[in-house]
Amino acid sequence: MGKPEEKGKKEEAFEQRKTQTSIIREKVIIFVTAVIFAADQITKSMVVYHFVPKSEIETEIARKNIVIIKGFLDIIHRTNDGAAFSIMAGKNNLLAVISFFAMGGLIWFREHFDNGTRNGKIALGLLMGGILGNLLDRVFRGSVVDFIRVYIERRGGGISEWPAFNIADAAICTGVGLLFYIAWKEESRKTEPS
Repeated sequence: MGKPEEKGKKEEAFEQRKTQTSIIREKVIIFVTAVIFAADQITKSMVVYHFVPKSEIETEIARKNIVIIKGFLDIIHRTNDGAAFSIMAGKNNLLAVISFFAMGGLIWFREHFDNGTRNGKIALGLLMGGILGNLLDRVFRGSVVDFIRVYIERRGGGISEWPAFNIADAAICTGVGLLFYIAWKEESRKTEPS
């Protein structure tokens, strides 16, 4: 048997490696969160700068949508003081509080959500970056800036349109979808015959 000193050093080294591994795992979440948050806020600032009039003269010269793909994708400026699809419209403050607690819940229970996999950590980062981006809008702008318009022009006239959204919204939906995929894969693995 080893000396008590050696055993203590081994345990200490193990704990140190465990802590370093934990920090590396957290870096994936922090990186994805930061990238989504930054991309969301930068694009929203660009849209607000381009579309929101700064003077009476600019108000009279209405800025048009920016067409990215004719008949399918435009950049526009909309504000939404509700949730997705304008559910709970006018409840910006309540939704800010809900977002704050959702963010806290994700941080507190992150090990449950990320399930220790790289995809789980990416999903968690997508969710956290998206929630943080929209939360900042709710607190400082009083509503969320939406700017991506996806639509299809019908042959006979008219338009079929998806509600406007932003990068934060897309990240949240992607994160939720990735979590469902991870859960489905885990469930499939459990039910496979050995």
